[in-house]
Amino acid sequence: MTRRLPALLLALTAVLFGCAAPAEAQRNRPARQAPAEIRGTWMTTTANDAISSPEKTAESMARLREIGLNTVYVECWKNGYTEFPSQVMDDLIGVPMKINAAPAELQRDLVEETLIEAHRNQLIYIAWFEYGFMAAHKDTDNHLRREFPEWMTLTQDGEMVGDQNPFVWMNPLRPESRELLLGIVLEAVDKYDLDGVQLDDRIAWPVTMGYDPYTVAVYKSEHRGKAPPKDPRDPEWVQWRADKVTEFAGEFYRELKAARPNLIVSISPAIWRWSLDNYACDWPRWVRNGWMQEYLPQVYRPTYERFAADWPRQVEAGGRRPKDVIAGIAINLSTGDMPWSDLRKKIDITRKIGRGGHCHWFSRGVLETHPERLLAYYNVERHGHAPHPGLPAGWRPAPIVLQNTSGTTWAGEAPAGHYRVIVKRDGRWSRLNPETGHEHAEDGAVSVDVGGEAEAVELLVDRRHDAPFAQ
Repeated sequence: MTRRLPALLLALTAVLFGCAAPAEAQRNRPARQAPAEIRGTWMTTTANDAISSPEKTAESMARLREIGLNTVYVECWKNGYTEFPSQVMDDLIGVPMKINAAPAELQRDLVEETLIEAHRNQLIYIAWFEYGFMAAHKDTDNHLRREFPEWMTLTQDGEMVGDQNPFVWMNPLRPESRELLLGIVLEAVDKYDLDGVQLDDRIAWPVTMGYDPYTVAVYKSEHRGKAPPKDPRDPEWVQWRADKVTEFAGEFYRELKAARPNLIVSISPAIWRWSLDNYACDWPRWVRNGWMQEYLPQVYRPTYERFAADWPRQVEAGGRRPKDVIAGIAINLSTGDMPWSDLRKKIDITRKIGRGGHCHWFSRGVLETHPERLLAYYNVERHGHAPHPGLPAGWRPAPIVLQNTSGTTWAGEAPAGHYRVIVKRDGRWSRLNPETGHEHAEDGAVSVDVGGEAEAVELLVDRRHDAPFAQ
């Protein structure tokens, strides 16, 4: 008891006089932890440079963690191309991947790169298949649009692009469209240690479309030869298309959970009930069916007052699952950037109503528009990081750093488990043995031969082999 007395007196002195506690006392304190909530952001290759290079990716992920976020939703399917090497796409169009208009020599595996840096910074990583059933922007002449026009849904005038939105849409009813989207997602789930996948508000069917020959034939077969109504907003006609989208949503959910039971399956729909009336997307029905773990309606309102009016309706649409409805909050809008006063109040109300969390559109707003204000708001130094509410504690621990012992051999201590060995060469991280990973059978020493010179070697937990847990 007498040996502990000086330490207790020092700690009491620190409390009474505002002095910093000794380093030893700091180390022995339990880690602070904020209440569980999703604090996320979407990351895109458009209109910012957060993931424009491996160096920027590393910088951005570290900064997002420092600010206080716990989840990133990273673009990986855009404008008709995957942003990771895909055998499905290579077999279909002969182009395994493409990031914007970059030349082939500058293409890089965006999922691999961003996933490593996210997990190195203990961020939950959701692969965002942004375009969903959208094949192309109206001004893009890509392979899907050019080689498979019969897959596309059409307006009454037979056009691929209507006046509702400036995109070309694959027909959600066609087996080929469904197989393609499901195929690339399952491929990514198998190839990468993703925490989840997200479909955007493009798992939908714009109501001005659906007049292509394939859809008309199916509709007639189910309506005794009667053609679809000429009024694209006819309630029965809208609901019929919504039912077909719902059919795919159920198939998508079941296939992914069969492939990886612990995977978070996420959807970011348009707000209810605009989503049904305009996009034939009846997502509250999916909630009732028990599908998906997250719903992130895009409540992109320019003012707090408008957000406060719409947000409770989205939580209500979540029925008995209010905490599974996460607020999509826009910082950067076409009309300008969200003032901090409104952004703060928007986050505050999600903590009062719903309480599942929030996700910022988009990372530029977090990293460039309001980084210091968000840093102060989350205040992880005082409150600690918020855990993800849908995953077990410690799901993404910090990397285990290995030391070079001799030649190409690196060693350290690690708990038993499955790991991804990541190696830093020429300033960039990549996986060693990406197909097999590394299994460490027992707690204790681990040694890895990386087969060449390396600047650093780390172990990241590989969750693809984990037993299912209750979600």
